[in-house]
Amino acid sequence: MDAGRIQILITMAIYMAIVIGIGLYFAKISNKSSEHYFLGGRTLGPWVSAMSAEASDMSGWLLMGLPGVAYWFGLADAAWTAIGLAIGTYLNWLFVSKRLRRYSEKAGNAITLPDFFSNRFREEKKVLMSIASIFILIFFTVYAASCFVTCGKLFSTIFGASYVSMMILGAIFVLVYTMIGGFLAESVSDFMQGTVMILALIAVFAVGTAAAGGLGHVIHNAKSIPGFLEFFGMANPVMENGQQIVRNSAPVFAEILPYGFLTIMSTMAWGLGYFGMPHVLLRFMAIKEEKKLTISRRIAVVWVVIALGTAVFIGIAGRALYPTAFSTYSASENIFILISTNHFIPVFAGLVMAGILAATISSSDSYLLIASSSLSKNLYQKLFRKNAGDKEIMNVSRITLLTITLIAIIIALDENSVIFTIVSFAWAGFGATFGPLMLFSLFWKRINRAGAIAGMVSGGGMVFFWKLVIRPLGGAWNIYELLPAFICSSIVIIAVSLLTAPPSEELQKEFDEVRAG
Repeated sequence: MDAGRIQILITMAIYMAIVIGIGLYFAKISNKSSEHYFLGGRTLGPWVSAMSAEASDMSGWLLMGLPGVAYWFGLADAAWTAIGLAIGTYLNWLFVSKRLRRYSEKAGNAITLPDFFSNRFREEKKVLMSIASIFILIFFTVYAASCFVTCGKLFSTIFGASYVSMMILGAIFVLVYTMIGGFLAESVSDFMQGTVMILALIAVFAVGTAAAGGLGHVIHNAKSIPGFLEFFGMANPVMENGQQIVRNSAPVFAEILPYGFLTIMSTMAWGLGYFGMPHVLLRFMAIKEEKKLTISRRIAVVWVVIALGTAVFIGIAGRALYPTAFSTYSASENIFILISTNHFIPVFAGLVMAGILAATISSSDSYLLIASSSLSKNLYQKLFRKNAGDKEIMNVSRITLLTITLIAIIIALDENSVIFTIVSFAWAGFGATFGPLMLFSLFWKRINRAGAIAGMVSGGGMVFFWKLVIRPLGGAWNIYELLPAFICSSIVIIAVSLLTAPPSEELQKEFDEVRAG
């Protein structure tokens, strides 16, 4: 290993030590009770709430996956995804955050999402809670796998080490950190990591654009590639034996792929996912004062717009700077790393690499913690050991953390995995399973328990059905599974709720009290 890479490693090690220090500092507070461990005792401030929500949400796919999409396919797919996410972020903070903060406390002081849904409908038999917990376990395991893929690609690219060994090392670090600190440590460190991520994105965008000859040259290069700088068309790399063809030192592209209205709506549907993201929704529940959510919304939206915009243009600039560096879609997700290591001195490159590590840690620890809380708090305690104490619950949670980590490692073993593809499936799963249910639970008085169960099952089930059966048909059916699944869940919730008995007067009264504020 040369001196430059050693400096990068030292810088990243210092960063990781700081993150561990935060976990140790908050360990005592987190272990006071399960509420402190899983929700931080509802003590988050507006800055921590906003930054931790966005940092945990925008995992390694923001710094690797999204630039990779832009590098490979051009502007359209990446830009419409970013626009949908920005709109979804704003609407989620505007409409959902305050009412969920209020309702979660009113509905039995719920500290997890399954808790909230179960308490919202006064469940005696915890069917809704159990189904919600199972879906969380499934989709967060997939989500965690995407983070481990990021770790493997990051360290294997920088240090030339084995992908599998680096992926496992990253997974172990995340597991240990999450076990130590719980939600409060995770949220506070996410604030720091969100700052590192945004600074890294801005720095790589500026340096990459300058190295490519300036913004004018980047745009000129993008225009020379068919469909690369189009909002209503997409670049089409010509492949041979799984590799993009290069002729006369230039990558070969075929005719522009159409990018019509239906495709745009499908891509922008990413924004619908926010209404069902447990790691974001928990930040709404955990803030100390409801009125501070307005400040949090402004911080979150500004962060997201800057982060998404720079990520997309890093991919565009990367294609101008390194037109033939990557010959597969999977490999193109390393464009952020390539620019950073080639155009920063080692210490600064280490800080920028820490941005990717920050994104990965901030997301994977959230995913693991929420998944483990679903099993330990919602299934184990509520169904099997109703008298279980906090210490026992947290021990079960840590065993669950280990199990989920092992399964996620197995999923992440394929180094040709595309981070963006893995994330898109898990995102659709959460968005369709919980998004419509969350909106109707907060804003429709007539929704009942039967409608909630049917809507959740149909939304989650449709994600699998559309992804595995319908979408492969291609053509007009090639729609991102989140959109049809979200619509299906919404229709089922309305239909089943109207065809069955209305909620009790007690539930309707509680709804009115929450709505009145």
